[in-house]
Amino acid sequence: MAPRRTRAKDLRRKVAQRPERRTIVVFCEGKASEPDYINGIKRLPEVRRDTSVAIEIDPCQGVPLTLVRAAIQRAADDEVDECWCVFDVEWPKNHPNLAQAVKLARDHDIRLAVSNPCFELWLILHHRDHTAFLTTNDAESKSRHLDGRAGKGIDPDQYMSRREAAAARAMALRDRHVRQGTEFPNDNPSSTMFDLLASIERPGSATGA
Repeated sequence: MAPRRTRAKDLRRKVAQRPERRTIVVFCEGKASEPDYINGIKRLPEVRRDTSVAIEIDPCQGVPLTLVRAAIQRAADDEVDECWCVFDVEWPKNHPNLAQAVKLARDHDIRLAVSNPCFELWLILHHRDHTAFLTTNDAESKSRHLDGRAGKGIDPDQYMSRREAAAARAMALRDRHVRQGTEFPNDNPSSTMFDLLASIERPGSATGA
């Protein structure tokens, strides 16, 4: 009887298939605290594993409408999964063309993380509740008092462990404005930075893994 033929083994090493990371581009009007904070999020192990986050800063500290227009152009790149704009409302004088910027973003599927009056309100919410109206100067002063910083830049590491509490407080502010019928841009204080965090920290990838 003929000897039994054995099947040759495939000696090629199998390469593990790693899910493709999602790509998010964030446009910021600020040059210090907002990018500092987002860079802190980028360094989280679970974010580094699943999501590529690029930060674009307008060299002229562009107003919201400028940021949205830049995001629309960037979103045309097939490699980009989401584009976000992070900007402030500002008080007592609001940024110009706020309503136009918001509408343009919605029409082109650009996501927004807006803080009212400013990003420093979002930082305050990492430390405590705040429900009273704030001017931009008041928010900046209160924020510096809480974290002890001297300038515009922040140490993001002291905020990362507090971000869930900040998100809960910001969502409570949103719900309060809804109950009271307060509409943008009169929803002071408020911040939708928690939406951006939820998107960046969402597990999985662009391919649904």
